[in-house]
Amino acid sequence: MKIMIAYDGSRNARLALAQTLTMFRDLRPRITLVAVAENPRDITAGNEDLFQQEVSELNGSLAEAVEVCQQEDISAEPLLLEGDARKMLLFAAEKKIRPDMLVIARHSHEPDGGFIARSLTHFVDELDYMTFGSVSSFLARRIQCPLLILPSR
Repeated sequence: MKIMIAYDGSRNARLALAQTLTMFRDLRPRITLVAVAENPRDITAGNEDLFQQEVSELNGSLAEAVEVCQQEDISAEPLLLEGDARKMLLFAAEKKIRPDMLVIARHSHEPDGGFIARSLTHFVDELDYMTFGSVSSFLARRIQCPLLILPSR
C-alpha cells in the first residue's frame, strides 16, 4: 500500500503521521512524506532568505519524519516541492506518486504559538478561506484517490 502524507512538520502533521503509522502499520505501507515550500511573491533578498529558511526547516522536518517511520520499520521517503501547496499536493498525488491514499491533517484552531501567532494564524486562515478555501477542501474536491483527513487532538 502506498500512502502519501502531506507533511509540514507542524504539530498536526506529526500527529497525522503517528495516527497513520498506528492505523496502517500492519499493512506495511510505503509512505511518501510530501512538503511544499511556497515560492515568495517577489524576489527581494529578504523574501529569498525567508524562502531558503523555510526550505531548510521543511527538509529538517522531513528527515525527522522519515526517521520516525524507520524506527517503526516502515519504508518512507521524503519529497520537497515548491509552489502553491494545494496545487503541488494534487500534482504529487496524481502525477508523481499515485498513492493508494492521501493523508492530510486538518488545520487546527490551536496553533503551535502564543497569542500573537494565534491572532496572525486566524487572520491568515480567514483570508485564505475567503480567497482560496482550505487545502483539505481543495483536495477533497479534486483528488482521485481516497483522502483521509485526520483531526488534531
